[in-house]
Amino acid sequence: MSAPWLVSLPQEALAASASIGSFWLYAGFTGLVLAMLALDLGVFHRKAHVVGFKEALGWSVVWVALALLFNAWLWATYGGQRGLEFLTGYLIEKSLAVDNIFVFLVVFSYFAVPAQYQHRVLFWGILGALVMRGVFIWLGAELLTRFHWMIYVFGGFLVLTGIKLALRNDEQMDPGRNPVVRLFRKWVPTTRRYHRDRFWVRRRGLWLATPLLLVLVLVEFTDVVFAVDSIPAIFAVTSDPFIVFTSNIFAILGLRSMYFLLAGVMHRFHLLKFGLAMVLVFVGTKMCLMGVYKIPTALSLGVVAAILAGSVVASLVWPKRTAEVLPHPGAPEPGRAGKSAGALRAEMAGRG
Repeated sequence: MSAPWLVSLPQEALAASASIGSFWLYAGFTGLVLAMLALDLGVFHRKAHVVGFKEALGWSVVWVALALLFNAWLWATYGGQRGLEFLTGYLIEKSLAVDNIFVFLVVFSYFAVPAQYQHRVLFWGILGALVMRGVFIWLGAELLTRFHWMIYVFGGFLVLTGIKLALRNDEQMDPGRNPVVRLFRKWVPTTRRYHRDRFWVRRRGLWLATPLLLVLVLVEFTDVVFAVDSIPAIFAVTSDPFIVFTSNIFAILGLRSMYFLLAGVMHRFHLLKFGLAMVLVFVGTKMCLMGVYKIPTALSLGVVAAILAGSVVASLVWPKRTAEVLPHPGAPEPGRAGKSAGALRAEMAGRG
């Protein structure tokens, strides 16, 4: 005979958190996002250029301010609980996105992507990520609605993912060995050099992909992998698909500017990886305990914020002795193409 709490309590939690999302809310939010992206690419980044620190900082402030304004609207319209759920989910997703930044650094350095074209790759990569995450969120919500015990599967998966992240050796990351890269090079005719910011070029009547398209495909694949971790983490905070969707999308929208803002200083936060691992373990444990005790959202927000702040402060108080510096996106060196993360770090450390 199965334990009654295994089904009843998660089902009650889901029922108590009926979605506030309606067709018009989803349509209005999606329209707002598309308008901002059109303004970004069509006006502010119409011409390819190197994104500097000031520009990245300005856009980071814009995206965070928009997220907080949306949070305030949710709070005023649907109550403090919805506002708190959005804010906690946004913080979790924003923190987990930091791991994307390191991967972007490795990929751009490995393929020697010119600095002025990196924003274009991230723009289209994140546009594709918005669609994929929408699909994943819908799928996750359907699974939890139909099979309430899936919340324990998600929780256990997040705990294992957190442990794996803490034990991961970033030095061994080599994009050239990625199966996606190998399949792309095998089946898609590709030019050997970049052709400005173009993904395709026509040569002798044939359309050929450029290395920039390969980088875009790899960025898309990487985001799918990260989405498998991050989306279940937000379901630990709320079962409302609209809150999950909006908090996730706002965090992703600010990922490009956050990359250009933090890329040059990522090596200073060497302990942040362990903080992110602790966040995943915490939210996974929260999901696993759903049938016994539901941790309040406010407490979850405080724990996540404390873990992240603690890992950042600890990184600054106890800096790593050997400098681990990856090149800033504003100054790539094409001669490094084909080098792994470990080789890049060793080379930079030797120069230091």
